[in-house]
Amino acid sequence: QVQLVESGGGLTQTGGSLGLSCTASGTRFTIGAMGWYRQAPGKQRELVAAITRGGSTNYSESAKGRFTIPRDNYKHTLYLQMNSLKPEVTAVYYCASDRRLTTITPNDYWGQGTQVTVFY
Repeated sequence: QVQLVESGGGLTQTGGSLGLSCTASGTRFTIGAMGWYRQAPGKQRELVAAITRGGSTNYSESAKGRFTIPRDNYKHTLYLQMNSLKPEVTAVYYCASDRRLTTITPNDYWGQGTQVTVFY
């Protein structure tokens, strides 16, 4: 079993930046690909970005060029750096991990979510 604990998020104005982090409890045998999803009120959860254990990344179209998703395999920690934020990215952001090493849609384990709000 893997537990994911998110931190970061909060409030910022349009054009601002926020960073999220997610620390996983587990081993290199259980923590493969990881990613960030978000869910806005009344909408389905959607993938924001994902990274394989080897470091290959996959970004949604809205995240490309503005978000980065580095990971530290030694610390079992995933990050999401979000720049040039717009109000439409306001949502609860969820960290996810997967036992598969190379999937671009990790979804075995989930964090509890952290709120990101961008105001005008």
